[in-house]
Amino acid sequence: MIKQETIQAYTIDQHPDKEAVFDWIRSNWHDLGQFAVDDFIESLKALADAIDGKLDYSIGIFPDRGEFIRITDYNQQKLDDLSGLTSLTGVCYDQWVILAMKDEEIELALSFLHDEGEYIYSDEGLEELCQGNEYYFTEDGAFHS
Repeated sequence: MIKQETIQAYTIDQHPDKEAVFDWIRSNWHDLGQFAVDDFIESLKALADAIDGKLDYSIGIFPDRGEFIRITDYNQQKLDDLSGLTSLTGVCYDQWVILAMKDEEIELALSFLHDEGEYIYSDEGLEELCQGNEYYFTEDGAFHS
């Protein structure tokens, strides 16, 4: 005999307990900000290439004591020739890393990445993600495919 069950699933706008959904996402979807980290790294690599520098880094979407960015042995003239409006990869991080490098505070660019991570995992950011992708969740807040 086949047993059939009905599961009630809600969009984020319909869900009776949005906080349960946000808690479930934060506990289970740990890579939501990985695209931002990847884009940021590509901007760093493109900057290092543009100024003939050597790049070394350890970064994440959230602040960590072990984080660092170093671009060494670069061509100062090539850096000076870059504008804050120069597009290295076509993403917003290009301008941030250029300006931070010009100010001789390349690690300052990490604050922009961390701000992005804070937004991605904020209630507002998660709600936007759920609405944009038309995700459904069970009453206890778990994702339902």
